[in-house]
Amino acid sequence: MGEDDMSDARVLAGVRRLAYDGAIDADGHILEPPDLWERYLDPKFRDRALRIVRDADGLEELEIGGRRSTVTAKGMPSLLGVMGAPDLMSIARDPERTYVSEAAYGSFDPSERLHLLDAEGLDAVVLYPTLGLLWEAELEDPELSQAYTRAYNRWICEFCSDSGDRLVPTAHLSLSDPEAAATELERAVAEGARGCFVLPFTHARRALAHAAHNRVFAAAQDLDVVFAIHPGFEPDWVKGERFTGGNWTEDRLQLLESVRGGDGVRHQLATFFDMAVFDQFPRLKVLVLESGGGWVGHFLDRMDAVYAHTPIGVGMSLKEKPSTYFRDRCWVSCDPDEHSLAPLIERYGPTQFLWASDYPHADHTPDYLVDLEMLARELPDENRNRFLGENVRELFKIEGHARA
Repeated sequence: MGEDDMSDARVLAGVRRLAYDGAIDADGHILEPPDLWERYLDPKFRDRALRIVRDADGLEELEIGGRRSTVTAKGMPSLLGVMGAPDLMSIARDPERTYVSEAAYGSFDPSERLHLLDAEGLDAVVLYPTLGLLWEAELEDPELSQAYTRAYNRWICEFCSDSGDRLVPTAHLSLSDPEAAATELERAVAEGARGCFVLPFTHARRALAHAAHNRVFAAAQDLDVVFAIHPGFEPDWVKGERFTGGNWTEDRLQLLESVRGGDGVRHQLATFFDMAVFDQFPRLKVLVLESGGGWVGHFLDRMDAVYAHTPIGVGMSLKEKPSTYFRDRCWVSCDPDEHSLAPLIERYGPTQFLWASDYPHADHTPDYLVDLEMLARELPDENRNRFLGENVRELFKIEGHARA
């Protein structure tokens, strides 16, 4: 065993191995190299690359489109890969603790991530960005937004290219220019991306299901790839004015934020039923990410009731009730610590639900495999196998099983 292998073994010594075979993480994250956009952006945009810079106190902050971020807190970059850290504020206030130095194992390096999958007993992970979830809230320039997504997509496809179908890349799309986004999806899939994702807002304040985005839906359908909605930082106007008398950060409304964070995703999913997107694009596959799964029961019961039993439903253009489309066309990634999932999976069928770790982000528990085992034991064998791995394997066309 070489020195690097010994180092890896020490890092992984406390990692838990899942008791079940064939599991795939439907939503894990990488930390992008701080210079990714400076290296991968088209040359004409590099003076406005996304960067991590230092403030007057030596704390890290983001520079987006040539301007210092006003949404991302100073010192926050050091917290982006610290799942399980006990004291986030001490990290954020210390200039010596940085985005790079605090990054969890497997955040930056594909070989490390494969070692982590082996140690956990996981077959594969579908990967999403970290810095890529933050910048779009503050960047309203459509041309630069498209350049940012192209740069990331080039890099993530390279990052995953030698992993043997175990690190699965997805393309970031910006709906700031739907035609350009559709073209980028076609380019990224040709380079290896297995699907795409968008954030749950547009600066034009359109519903995601708006006809302006039909070109993107058509591309995803024709390419037979997943169209996912992932939460991220959003413009302040998204939060509304319910709490304008205070400040979300100063009032420390973290628990409220933790349950509110998926609202945009859930709201945007509802627009796909309102605007009959699934009738227009009968092979489109929509995946809801990092917004929990326990809400699905109320969500579908309420929409079905309005559609079938109220005058409101009479005027809707849907051919079927919403839950019918959901069972065939929608998928939801769930947190392993959700205790309401077993009966929900039983009611709506085992094919639409996936699990996700959110590794290495600090807003989710590092004990995800402990919780996942407890949840898996509550499911009958067929439901368990589908939830743990088969659903995401089929959705993203992941071939083979790990031979760790």
